[in-house]
Amino acid sequence: MAAVRAVESGERSAAEFFAEPKPASRPRRAAPAARPGVPGGPQAAPGGGPVTVPEGVTALLAEGGAPAALGTAVVETFGEGAEEVLRADPWELLAVPGVAPEQADGFARALLGPRGGPGDERRCRALAVWLLERAALSGHTVLGARTLAEGLARYGVPEPEAAVGEAVDAGAVLAFEDAGEEGAAAGEADAGSAGADGDEEEGGRPVRLLVGLERHALAEESLAEGLARLSSTFIPPGEEEAARWEEAAGRAPGPSAAELVRAAARHGLVAHTGGEAARAEPAALVAVARALGLRAYAAAHSEDGRRRLAALLDTEGGGGSGRDGDPGDGQGGDGPDGSMGPAAVTVDGLLAGREGPGRDEEGAYALDLLAVLDAPQLDAERAAMLVEAVPDGARLVLSGDPHLLGSAGAGQVPADLLAARVCPQVVSRTPDPGPVGELVSGIGIGELNQVEAPGREVVIVPVRDAGEAVHRTVQLVADSVPRALGVPAGLTQVITPGHGGAAGTRVLNAALKERLNPGPGRFGGFDPGDRVAHSPAPGHTVLGTVVSGDEEGLRLDCCGRAVTVPRERVARTVRHGWAITAHQAVGTRWPAAVVVLPGDAVPALDRAWVYTAFGRGERHLSVVHGVDQALPRAVERIPAPERTTRLRTLLRAQAAQAAQAAPPPEAVD
Repeated sequence: MAAVRAVESGERSAAEFFAEPKPASRPRRAAPAARPGVPGGPQAAPGGGPVTVPEGVTALLAEGGAPAALGTAVVETFGEGAEEVLRADPWELLAVPGVAPEQADGFARALLGPRGGPGDERRCRALAVWLLERAALSGHTVLGARTLAEGLARYGVPEPEAAVGEAVDAGAVLAFEDAGEEGAAAGEADAGSAGADGDEEEGGRPVRLLVGLERHALAEESLAEGLARLSSTFIPPGEEEAARWEEAAGRAPGPSAAELVRAAARHGLVAHTGGEAARAEPAALVAVARALGLRAYAAAHSEDGRRRLAALLDTEGGGGSGRDGDPGDGQGGDGPDGSMGPAAVTVDGLLAGREGPGRDEEGAYALDLLAVLDAPQLDAERAAMLVEAVPDGARLVLSGDPHLLGSAGAGQVPADLLAARVCPQVVSRTPDPGPVGELVSGIGIGELNQVEAPGREVVIVPVRDAGEAVHRTVQLVADSVPRALGVPAGLTQVITPGHGGAAGTRVLNAALKERLNPGPGRFGGFDPGDRVAHSPAPGHTVLGTVVSGDEEGLRLDCCGRAVTVPRERVARTVRHGWAITAHQAVGTRWPAAVVVLPGDAVPALDRAWVYTAFGRGERHLSVVHGVDQALPRAVERIPAPERTTRLRTLLRAQAAQAAQAAPPPEAVD
């Protein structure tokens, strides 16, 4: 256990512990390329081998007072030219994950001496980019110019407003004018800065000056153009085909499913919202489309979501899974006999080409309809990659639960699409069943209700402090839930607000490992059978189980896919996974969930967090409750923080352009 605690606390590198030998008519679209560090899918861990750190980089880090251990991350960030980049601009060190401004300042002072002052243009540019990257972690694709200036001022930039302008002039960040909604700031993150980033007026509405990074700007612009393209190139069905769609809608499993089928029949782009039970509606749509002879697929956020979707599609006769539930061989979904492959895929698998229909010669997916479930988990960049590959004339349905925590990356795609009102919107009326469903549905509208739970579906366990919270959590997972409900510990997931603290994931995982899978942690602090959370890129988490470890790295089983995490990446990308955060749990459900709310969790609680965490249990929810009235207050009064984005404005602009280009009614035959 000493090895486990050393790795969990960050005191030792996981690589130190490995010892066992390895076991015996459009422009052509290329497949979207993932950004560096973002994997195409969960089966491939980035970094195929050890990273070689040149001597020059090691010497430079020593000269700047930075630890030699940072060398690997520096080379991964800048490549072979890392030394030249940092020599020319020491503040570029801020681009390396985990480096804070104070550390970059110290590095620059050591290299530049008195020339490395707080007003250095290089420092201002690097800080502006770093602040926007930090904002992206909270979901923002842009910030108000004044908000960014205030952030620069907090780090001692002498003339922050001028520094923003200089960063724009240098091309480090981009500036945009955005006509906000009348009487509101249309998603400005800070209420204090809403309306304060620009005084100009456009049609009676304030015009905000926004700043952002190029990649987020390109993603939102590409996404808006792609969604507009799907709407404009779709040709509604003729009379005979429309009759077949209507007949199919009449056989849909419920009124909301029928409404969705009718909307998708007549439009190329449809938004659909609903809770867990509403997932059956896009599944029914895909089944209907396949029965009508269309190449239809449905994509989920996680492998667990894909499996649940496949079960729904099998129920609806939509060909949800392959033989034994296999999602496919990764070589495209259409068989040699022209038959369609499994309808249920993951978004990552679809983007990487492992799952789904494959692409035509122009790089577009060979499909006629795509329903994307868990759409709120799509950040702007992944959404743009996905939409770009949907062919002209195809149908796209973006479906999801608007009450869940949003995407880990920048953007709020479904929320902006709904706010822009540029396509039909189907709101499901299908309620989530059972006591857990009733509880979660109430949370979604800001009500924390007491529900009847005759089968102990919902249990509240009050605790006085973090130590008791940890003790009761282990007791619930190892004893109480298996004994009372018949749910084994391996099918119960613990969820807590953060990694740190006296009852965060680190402490809980150490306690749960000691009880459920004790061992010396001989593979970098891990043992075979350990549950783990693998995060190959920020915001991208895959859950799995340790199989073994060897010279090549830590071998995991992630939902049936073999993953090898290179030794040098284990400490940074793998944690124990008996306890995870709600953000890591989005898109996955377990038979039982234990949500831990220690006293220090109060600042992290809001309605979306509670809704997401409480909804992860299918049959049972235990709440280890140590926050007193902070829980109902979070549900009733603290909605999820607003994200600052440009997508809704871009979508409205695209719709206005389309309306202007449309021929007048009298000119239409």
